[in-house]
Amino acid sequence: MKLLMPRLDISLSQIRDNARILSDLYGKQGISLMGVSKAVLGSPLVAEAMIQGGVKFIADSRLENIQTMKAAGISAQFVLLRTSLSQAESIVESVDISLNTEIETIKRLSYYAQVHHKHHRIILMVEMGDLREGILPSDMSQFIRNILQLSNITLVGIGCNLACYGGIKPDDHNMHQLSELANTIEQEFHLTLAIISGGNSANYEWCQSTQDTGRINNLRLGESILLGRESVGRTAIPGLHTKAFQMVAEVIESKRKPSFPIGQVCQDAFGNVPKFQDQGIFQRVIIALGRQDVLVSGLTSVKDLEILGASSDHIILNGENHGLQTGDEVTFNLDYGGLLSAMTSPFVKKHFVFRDSCVAV
Repeated sequence: MKLLMPRLDISLSQIRDNARILSDLYGKQGISLMGVSKAVLGSPLVAEAMIQGGVKFIADSRLENIQTMKAAGISAQFVLLRTSLSQAESIVESVDISLNTEIETIKRLSYYAQVHHKHHRIILMVEMGDLREGILPSDMSQFIRNILQLSNITLVGIGCNLACYGGIKPDDHNMHQLSELANTIEQEFHLTLAIISGGNSANYEWCQSTQDTGRINNLRLGESILLGRESVGRTAIPGLHTKAFQMVAEVIESKRKPSFPIGQVCQDAFGNVPKFQDQGIFQRVIIALGRQDVLVSGLTSVKDLEILGASSDHIILNGENHGLQTGDEVTFNLDYGGLLSAMTSPFVKKHFVFRDSCVAV
């Protein structure tokens, strides 16, 4: 049976292997892992592969993804990475732990936790320089005094986010600051913080090079588990699979054409004025995949096919010396942005493979 295209071929066994290797690697330093599922749209099959590999928590920024995984029977501690005031009641009902930075949001969580006779656990995110979400360290004491007055809310940890918005690299300095802040909070308020979440896939290099991980005992990993790479320089982590996800698209045209358009150049479909270099006549190949399906810049051809450009529905390739004909398949590796967009697209079929069995979605 010929599989539908465009599609993502997803190796669940490779994802499981990556999770296992990383769980063992970080576990030797006393660091547990949250497997981040947002790039795969909260896929229950991928979440289960992470859990089989030893991941202790499943974390996602979308409440809807967590609800999907729970409805599919995934058994794990679920962590919400992005907490919204408007979703407070649903968060209390569906999530075990949420990451927070705003007192009004935590008050609303407290209210609904009382209504539903639950205790909701929270991790407070600290601003460590990346300038995305986080409470300034100087404001933390007063912030905690306020939340300790709230009922049905339990503070279980602190965390930080780095190498995301601001691209700030995790290092001994900022990781030591987070560890020291954890110590200060525990001493001042006579409590124990069970989770000190030091960051994400960008922490690999720091963990490998540091002499002391301090109080850091948790990381939130998406890219490392899914694509086998750290996210500072996007280098492959030794021993990990880097091709667990591959995009496959169909050739719908293959013709010899000029490399330079004929006529007056104006704006393209996306408002840009393209520039071309005249390289003569060569084989131009079109595949049934476009910007509505995937972040085109996140694709790398397995066979070194040059991507010449893309529209909403088509990608044009330089097919010279590749012998591609209509109906042939073309395969690409993806970076994190490419994976995120392809998994989100309803037009890309998802083909999950675990050893000899497969599931198409």
